[in-house]
Amino acid sequence: MDEMDLMKKMRDVPSPRPEAYDRARTALSTAMAEPTATVVRPKRWFSWPKAGVAAVGAAAVATAVVMGTAGGTAPPASPVAAPQVVDSPLVKLASEVKAGAQPGDASLIIRSTIAPDNSPYVVYTVYTDKGQTFHGDSAKTLSASVAKGENQATQYDATVMAAARLAANGDLEQAKNAMVNVSIGWALGQSPAEQEKAWAQRQEATAEVYRLKGLPVPPPKPRPTGKELEDGVNNALWSNTTYALFIGAANAEVRAGVLKLVATIKDVTIGKTDAEGQPALTLTAGPALQGGTGTHVLTVNAGNGLPIRSEVIPAPGSDSKPSVANYKSSRVNLADVAAGKI
Repeated sequence: MDEMDLMKKMRDVPSPRPEAYDRARTALSTAMAEPTATVVRPKRWFSWPKAGVAAVGAAAVATAVVMGTAGGTAPPASPVAAPQVVDSPLVKLASEVKAGAQPGDASLIIRSTIAPDNSPYVVYTVYTDKGQTFHGDSAKTLSASVAKGENQATQYDATVMAAARLAANGDLEQAKNAMVNVSIGWALGQSPAEQEKAWAQRQEATAEVYRLKGLPVPPPKPRPTGKELEDGVNNALWSNTTYALFIGAANAEVRAGVLKLVATIKDVTIGKTDAEGQPALTLTAGPALQGGTGTHVLTVNAGNGLPIRSEVIPAPGSDSKPSVANYKSSRVNLADVAAGKI
């Protein structure tokens, strides 16, 4: 049974709040070793269809996504290639991004996409350089949220942002370990015993999801090795770095770190295209990095690395629907946002 099968069995549960839907979907995907394109949505929103994942519960969500960082110095039990200095256009672009940092104390990200009921919607996110996060479904509600001090930052936000900054300014291997280890089960850079413990926690998180719904618990899986381990690690790296980009893109350090980390994933292919009349790069994470469920294509501006478009293409024969999100990013001052100057 995969994530979508489990979700289908939950249709009798009342509609969840948007943020509960996303967190539960992330928990399911993480616990079951399946990818997800993390979406940030504001507190105020429309009623969702009965996707049924609200009943997964806060305990399962907290267990399935661990807000941790790498530690220890022992080599991994199952070796995973350390990041290498590669001849990638992303590395050069990362250097240019850092050198061209813009004034302001926060990132404003405007995300446009289509809701499950096929209506268009927009999400406004401000991520401050101090680590605060504010959401709104319009410029007005975003300004109100900032003015009221409704900081919605999570430990997950803080951890992935710190890992991105480390990649921009410090040890790339340590940064990769920190970014991957946000997702439960990997414990990169830690001892074999710690890695086995982390994997056991991942299996228990999976089992808890099934138990909460009264479904048969699948047998635990052994910690992967070889290419399967590499793909799992890179799935976590891709998911966590793109999330950091999607809420903190206008921060030069975050963006540069994300670009450098993505450049270490050898199975991400880089292409050239035009977007909004400007040269752009397409970063494609294929089925191997998506658990075989499809392909994720991220389009970024070739001159500054800002995200333009994110497209998820389901695998042939899948009953999942394709999704597209468009992004606008800029540097702002938080005081201006609170005053309605967006």
